[in-house]
Amino acid sequence: MRAWRVHETGEPTDVMRLEEVPEPEPGPGQALIRVRAANVNFPDALLCRGHYQIRPPMPFTPGVELCGEVLAVGPGTDPGTAPAPGSRVVAQPALPGGAFAEKVLAPLADVFPAPAALDDAEAAALHIGYQTGWFGLHRRAGLRAGETLLVHAAAGGVGSAAVQLGKAAGATVIGVVGGPEKAAVARELGCDTVLDRTEAGDELPALVKEATGGRGADVVYDPVGGSAYEASTKCVAFEGRIVVVGFASGTIPRPGLNHALVKNYSVLGLHWGLYRSRDPEAVTACHLELTALAARGAIRPLVAERVPMEGAADAVRRVAAGTTTGRLVVLP
Repeated sequence: MRAWRVHETGEPTDVMRLEEVPEPEPGPGQALIRVRAANVNFPDALLCRGHYQIRPPMPFTPGVELCGEVLAVGPGTDPGTAPAPGSRVVAQPALPGGAFAEKVLAPLADVFPAPAALDDAEAAALHIGYQTGWFGLHRRAGLRAGETLLVHAAAGGVGSAAVQLGKAAGATVIGVVGGPEKAAVARELGCDTVLDRTEAGDELPALVKEATGGRGADVVYDPVGGSAYEASTKCVAFEGRIVVVGFASGTIPRPGLNHALVKNYSVLGLHWGLYRSRDPEAVTACHLELTALAARGAIRPLVAERVPMEGAADAVRRVAAGTTTGRLVVLP
């Protein structure tokens, strides 16, 4: 079968190679899955560069989530608890054998039924981004109907999920984007107010205050870090919550705790992967909630491009560069 593999660290287009490799065999507690669609995530570039918190042994295949068809399960698996062959599922494959391949292995604990309301590419983009958004907004920030949610990088894959989940929760959503094309996407997603940071510059906090009648944002969802976080501290509301999701800007902020004290706001970290190990039942419950939201049309992953297998390395490069909107999904 074909799989993209990384033999040394570096930029994705320099180190990812499309190769012929042996087909994997499922072991106990694993499912063998034929990949129908594999979503591209920012961590795929970090894996290639050796900058991710997980460093799989080389050579490894990037790709951390997929939609596919179950071909078989490993020996000793209880048929009553495992997906049947032919089942359509979303899954997180077991690194070093990631999703940018024709077939993968995934732990049964990380395999879930694919929502019938979504096609393969949409389902491939549902799991990590929307789970992160749901846990960030609901478990960490306690977002309530009627509150104002500010989403940085609102037209991106992670941000667009937060926008949809915020609207589904009854929040007023302010989307911050970089450029007019992304502003148009954010409006189509349903943002009540869209602010272009390239035009707003240092006035961004003032514009957020203006849009909220001087109150500021009750919840800020920040996958960017750097100057986006700094702006958030200037326009977060009394008793507001800033959810730190990631650092796509490449700059990790150093928050001033005296400022959080004086303005009476919270800074909340979100590492969704910890829920997989510490509270897996919550992950399963979240998947059921996301499936229900998709069924009623409240959420639908924004798939901007469906990329052929040969284009995976360049897709990872473009996502890492921040030039894309929505999700890029590889179709093996």
